[in-house]
Amino acid sequence: MNKLLIHPAAKPVLFTLALLPFAQLLWGAIADTLGANPAEALLRGSGDWVLRFLCLTLAVTPLRDWAGWTALLRHRRLLGLYTYFYAVIHFLCYAWLDMGFEVGDILRDIPKRPFILVGTAALLLMTPLAATSFNRAMRTMGPARWKRLHRAVYAVVLLGLLHFFWMRAAKHNFGEWAVYAAVVAVLLGWRLYKWRAKPAKGRRPMAGGKAGQVT
Repeated sequence: MNKLLIHPAAKPVLFTLALLPFAQLLWGAIADTLGANPAEALLRGSGDWVLRFLCLTLAVTPLRDWAGWTALLRHRRLLGLYTYFYAVIHFLCYAWLDMGFEVGDILRDIPKRPFILVGTAALLLMTPLAATSFNRAMRTMGPARWKRLHRAVYAVVLLGLLHFFWMRAAKHNFGEWAVYAAVVAVLLGWRLYKWRAKPAKGRRPMAGGKAGQVT
């Protein structure tokens, strides 16, 4: 697996695969194949991929440790940036399809609906993470300050789960949410266990790696 992950074609292949869900949604909108409610399909589809890419990004370090796939680390930044990309697409779908890009209506609507408020908060938290996901930003900020900032990813994933939970609460359908919650619980629980298992003097913040790579 490590040989495949360090192959020169690995990053272009991953980039293309990560773009396919967006291409599928875009083509569905153009070809009118998204069903009876295309607006909901676009909102749900883009939102689902935000959570999926969050989980994939957070899974890199556990997979490195459990399976020995150390070369996964070189692809974590790409996964993180695609998480932000789909979050922006998700918000734009809401701003366009629900609100018609009326800025005043959007600003009034966000604080009225808790699930939109927490989703917007998650997007705002992700923005500085995406903006500082490059090596130059880490060198400018310094590793310690950069790591403290990028620990916000844990708040982002919890806000994302809460956003999804409130969305599903209206239909009393929590099956899909429970799957995401279980995956996140394993990924964050493993980090907490590993951190607590370290001697007190040897503990470090639960984030690190190269720029754009949250552990």
